[in-house]
Parts: sequence; C-alpha cells; structure tokens
Amino acid sequence: MQNKRLIILLECAIFAAVAMVLSFIPLDIGSSFSISLGMIPMYVIAIRRGFWAAGFAGLLWGLLHFLTGKAYILMPSQAIIEYILAFSFIAFSGVFSKQVRINIAANKLKEAIQWAWGTMIIGGVARYFWHYVAGVLFWGAYAFKGWGAQLFSIVMNGASCLGTVVVSGIIISILLKTSPKLFLPK
Repeated sequence: MQNKRLIILLECAIFAAVAMVLSFIPLDIGSSFSISLGMIPMYVIAIRRGFWAAGFAGLLWGLLHFLTGKAYILMPSQAIIEYILAFSFIAFSGVFSKQVRINIAANKLKEAIQWAWGTMIIGGVARYFWHYVAGVLFWGAYAFKGWGAQLFSIVMNGASCLGTVVVSGIIISILLKTSPKLFLPK
C-alpha cells in the first residue's frame, strides 16, 4: 500500500515537471490571453489517478512557477489565489476519471472520450475561476479602455480557459485513441 502511494506521488511530481516544461512554450497573446499546454499532463494524471492526485500535481505545478521565475506576483494574496488555489483546483479534472478508465477498460473509446471532455471542462473552469477572481481583484488596471475589471477578466480568462480546454482536449482525445493504457495505472 505504501509503495502504491509512493508511485502515485512520483507520478504527480513527474507530470507536474512535464507541465512546467510545457509552460515554457510561448502561447501567450498579449498580457492576458494564453493557452496553457501544461494542462495536458495535468489532464492525463487527473484521468489516470483521480481528484486528489490531480490536485497534488496541480499544486506542485503551481509551486514550480515560483521556483522557475514564471510567476507574475503583485502581492502575496494574488500569488496564493493564482498559483496555489487555481492550480490546486485542477483536482476537479479528476471528477470523472473513474468513468473514463472504466470505459477505456471496456473498450468503449467513444464514451471514454466523452467523459474525458466532461472532466477536462470541469477542471479547466475550476482552475480559471480563480484566475478570474484574481483578474477582478488585482489585474483590473490592465482592462481595455471602457471595460470594467469583471468584464475584462471574464472575457480574457474565459477565452484562455476555452482555448486551453479545446487544445488539450484534442490532444487528450488523440492520446486516448492511440495510447489508452497511458490512462490506466497498473
């Protein structure tokens, strides 16, 4: 049992490291819109190991932003919201992980992909909700002229969430078709 926990923790650390590496691929458009390729390994670990593992891997990934100098910090409360809370809420990417794995094991690939998209949408919205909150509280000064902080934050974070989920979802769908065993832990 303890060996299994260690394996899960190691997997979380590996997937968080891969997510951080993918974060260095520049897919930022302006200062407020980006597609987060690091969510791809987060979705894999979420489907593979579930809610708690996804939350732990997300937290590690968020902390890695501090260590690599990739965190944009205005003040401690903003850093906590955007790098601790938001990344920990990636845990919600694992809410339907069991359904995805059951369908993979039953060779029902179409159903597995549908459940995977559902869980990716929930996890993406859970993460970007906190980026929205930080946008309203801390980044309103960067809003377009005539836009309020709430509108600017919902549009930019909503677009980032949508772009991230779509790009990640396409890649996860391909991985589910080509390498379904990646999502089934031994």
